[in-house]
Amino acid sequence: MSQVSQISGPERTQWVRRAALVIGVLALVVTLAPYAGGMVRMAARGHLHAPDLPLLAAQPLVIKLHIAGAVASLLIGALLMTQRKGAIFHRTAGWLWVAAMSLVAGSSIFITGLNGDHWSLIHLFTGWTLIALPIAVIAARRHVVKTHRRFMMGLFYGGLVINGFIAFIPGRTMWNLFFA
Repeated sequence: MSQVSQISGPERTQWVRRAALVIGVLALVVTLAPYAGGMVRMAARGHLHAPDLPLLAAQPLVIKLHIAGAVASLLIGALLMTQRKGAIFHRTAGWLWVAAMSLVAGSSIFITGLNGDHWSLIHLFTGWTLIALPIAVIAARRHVVKTHRRFMMGLFYGGLVINGFIAFIPGRTMWNLFFA
């Protein structure tokens, strides 16, 4: 019998989450390793400044929609975290958040510039978002609060916060808007 199978349910769940986090971080490191030298040089030259509005205006419509949806999702999501759950405000703002996240995920399908005309590993978050959003909404409508909370928190932190950090990698559009 393996050591993992001898662990009880909650401990096994925690072990699996930690393993998934480690695998995710390793995948990110392996993906970004070939670009590390150039990114470090660019980061050393970068400095924070107001957004480069002409650069933003020059972006294709799909990128503008993606950025607008991401900013709206981040702001609404942060506000939802601080408010009482289940209240009318939470439900209304929650629907706005779902719409904004749908815009972010839907628009990201058409953003393929990083790898030419191909999707990159970051598009795995797109697929997951398009699967997890309906699951979270159905859970909320069925009053399965624990499932709803887990999926929504996972989408907020994984889909927005982690991808937000990835978006600010030197050389990418968001980096150029604020640091180049």
